Amino acid sequence: MHQEYFLPFQKYKIAVMCTQPQEILGVVVLCHGFGEHYRRYLPEVIPQLENAGLAVVAYDNIGHGQSGGKRGHCPNYEALLDILALVIERAQSLYPAKPLFLYGHSMGGNLVLNYVLRRKHHVKGVIATSPYLRLAFKPPKWKMILGKAMLSIYPSITLPSGLDPEGISRIPEEVERYKNDPMVHDKVSPMFSFPVMDAGEWAIANSNLLTVNTLLLHGTGDQIIDHRGTVAFHENASTTTLKLLEGGYHELHKDLCSKEMLGHINNWLALQL
Repeated sequence: MHQEYFLPFQKYKIAVMCTQPQEILGVVVLCHGFGEHYRRYLPEVIPQLENAGLAVVAYDNIGHGQSGGKRGHCPNYEALLDILALVIERAQSLYPAKPLFLYGHSMGGNLVLNYVLRRKHHVKGVIATSPYLRLAFKPPKWKMILGKAMLSIYPSITLPSGLDPEGISRIPEEVERYKNDPMVHDKVSPMFSFPVMDAGEWAIANSNLLTVNTLLLHGTGDQIIDHRGTVAFHENASTTTLKLLEGGYHELHKDLCSKEMLGHINNWLALQL
């Protein structure tokens, strides 16, 4: 089964895809990274989750992919958690008796970790790959000052994110594919960037409140999101398993270590299920 449709959220349409294996042991909601979309997970990640017995419900966040909204902008951080809650609700209605997992990459990792820390839920486990908890680079000072000023006067203005595509993978073909993807964008508004940054630091400070079994994966060569933020989150928590991939770039599932990374996910899911 492979279905694609839209869910209404406020005045927007949120693009959702559902796919399932023959024997369903659980369901996972997949949350992509900033500037990209769920279809980028179809080649490697989604088949791996299906092989582990999980139905997958993936979605394009507001302002991304096939979903509505200005590219790179959102109403506020709570709206991002509300959209995730909406997709979780859909997953639970499709597979009511099955254990529920969340899978988030980068910004998606920020959202799934904050979701289980801040909201009431029935999540059995979380997988966060290269979670956006702390940037690995310092944005130019002028950009931070301008962005913070705009947050109060023009929160929806979008500027280039400054993300260097060369940092996503050590495989040149993957970088080219990313650069040439018409649905990938590098726009970001102050309302999208600053609250996500703040939520990352909040999650690190409050990870001791985590009660859900969580697998954290991060490459030590990530030049976009600092793997030390993920280490700090892990050290403050009691229910996390941390796998650091030596030299791994930001998109581990599209990097030289993708087999190793997907293997860690498979082993961890086997224990949970």
